[in-house]
Amino acid sequence: MRRADRLFEIIQVLRRAKRPLTADDIAATLETSKRTIYRDIAALMSQRVPIRGEAGIGYVLDRGYDLPPLMLSVDEAEAVALGCQWVLEHADDSLARAAADVIGKLMAVVPAELKAAMQSPTVGTPPRFKDVVAADTVVAVDLAKLRAWSRAGRKLRIAYEDDSGAVTSRVIWPFLIGYTARMRAVIAWCELRADFRVFRAERLKAVEFLDDVYADDPLALRERWLATKPAQR
Repeated sequence: MRRADRLFEIIQVLRRAKRPLTADDIAATLETSKRTIYRDIAALMSQRVPIRGEAGIGYVLDRGYDLPPLMLSVDEAEAVALGCQWVLEHADDSLARAAADVIGKLMAVVPAELKAAMQSPTVGTPPRFKDVVAADTVVAVDLAKLRAWSRAGRKLRIAYEDDSGAVTSRVIWPFLIGYTARMRAVIAWCELRADFRVFRAERLKAVEFLDDVYADDPLALRERWLATKPAQR
């Protein structure tokens, strides 16, 4: 691996890490020596990359540090293109516009070889299923506002229709809006059931956006919900 590539990968490894990483950790990931990592970390710090820590304890990259888009690899450019394709096909109008804007902004700054990878990627996503009705006729609620309430950790009062057609009134703590090719869903803590529930968006008969902020952090709720899901095989 070229040194420039290795320096970039060290930043990526530190960015992904949820705890301080030792030189041994980084060396094992990049299949190089600990001494090389020490030299590379020192070089990055001398270039004002905000890495904190010391040998034997661990290194962390300050939050908010990022590299310019032109540092994307071809695989990363295609990953962005694939994700944006999916959003354009399957998400609501607000997110679809955002995906188009992402592609437009990246195309304005990436070098020519990456523009080609994003314009004509070797990956693709299937179009929306023909039997799925357009989002604006199925989902009566503002999904963009739902996402905003989920980010802010605010409660919703909903009228929800279950499989049998019965409608119940509930107060929920939304923390995630799920998108699949065939449906949209609100994942939330339900005060009525005192448990996590997944609410299909097309079954929301009424939604009241409350000002009340729920007790837990949305990220903590997401992590707790994910911990209850069985491991994928």
